[in-house]
Amino acid sequence: MMTVSTVIAPPSPQTEAQPRRVDPRRVFTGIWVPLVTPFRDGALDVPALEKLVQMLLRQGVDGFVVCGTTGEAATQSESEQLTQLRIVRALAGHVPVIMGASGADTYSMCRWIERIEANGASGLLISPPLYVRPSQAGIRQHYEALAATTSLPIVLYNIPYRTGVNMEVETVKALAANPQFVAIKESGGGNLAQLTALIEETPLRVLSGEDHLLFITACLGGHGGIAAAAHIRPDLYRRMLAYVAAGDLPAARQLASALSPLIKLLFSEPNPGPLKAALEIMGVLRNELRLPMTPVSAQLYRQLETSLPAILGL
Repeated sequence: MMTVSTVIAPPSPQTEAQPRRVDPRRVFTGIWVPLVTPFRDGALDVPALEKLVQMLLRQGVDGFVVCGTTGEAATQSESEQLTQLRIVRALAGHVPVIMGASGADTYSMCRWIERIEANGASGLLISPPLYVRPSQAGIRQHYEALAATTSLPIVLYNIPYRTGVNMEVETVKALAANPQFVAIKESGGGNLAQLTALIEETPLRVLSGEDHLLFITACLGGHGGIAAAAHIRPDLYRRMLAYVAAGDLPAARQLASALSPLIKLLFSEPNPGPLKAALEIMGVLRNELRLPMTPVSAQLYRQLETSLPAILGL
């Protein structure tokens, strides 16, 4: 298996109550993994979570997201979510760990964010309010109220096919005037005009939220991605970004093409079903999800069994 040149430093001493503070100018770039949540017989599988995090650290990641969409956060209690945060933070060493947070009630989210900060997150990944479809002014004021509650850096998360509303470029630019907003995970469904505007017209670090657009985002001047598919060989995604940064586009394109079939399989059924199936095949965790998410079809499972060896052997 390919190894990466980046050396993961040992964890620095830190007290349980002391949250990590990160420099957004250097940190919110590269390949971030939005962690799946391992379950066993309906409960959080702590040994599997630890095994997963340690595997990803060995292969090289730039950051972790705990309890995002891929982590099935919507099916978990606050206690379960905070437990995951503490476990991942304790293992991650110098690698930053941010926490996903979403909801339609600004006041309740403010209280939740206070608890997340108290449990040591390095930052927050926050989408616009879900379901209620507020105006652009409502989105902006929602984020401003949340920012006033915490000292943590905030990554905006634009994902209109889940929230029901697109966060427009002008709204993002207005928020970016506050340096507490440091980056944006852009999952606009392939809106390249908006992606380009975010890269060219805002000071934010722009991270691809669409795994299949990671190569294109990097070529346009983006700064990396929060990529669920990077659970499988994150070192290859980092290498692809390094090729782009070095101007070796043929090598980057070749690697992106090699990764593309697996990315398609991992999103051919609802995320994180295919990803959990792949990680079970790799011996990392059980293929168990919480309703309404369900395991993948037998056909897709067989396709993953056939396809994974090629990627794992690169």
